[in-house]
Amino acid sequence: MHARCGGTSEAKDANEDVQKICDEMKSHAEDKAGCKFDVFTAKSFKTQVVAGTNYFVKVHVGEDEYIHLRVYKKLPCYGGTLELHSIQASKAQHDPIEYF
Repeated sequence: MHARCGGTSEAKDANEDVQKICDEMKSHAEDKAGCKFDVFTAKSFKTQVVAGTNYFVKVHVGEDEYIHLRVYKKLPCYGGTLELHSIQASKAQHDPIEYF
């Protein structure tokens, strides 16, 4: 099976770099969700290389609640800045991370 061009990577356990992305995106995610999150812990993620990188991150936000973030990281030559593209709320720990 070949990875399709622009497809997402396999899901991997979140690392320190992904947690830093989530920390930076937390207030933006709260704005989009219309609520505050007591917990905001990255659990796993997929990436998609485009003109920059899309990160699809599963984030634990307390109790049994999870959200999925889609964060776009620009190429370093364009500043390497992060932008919260979208979120999916009401996810469970077992929900797979899908492209959105």
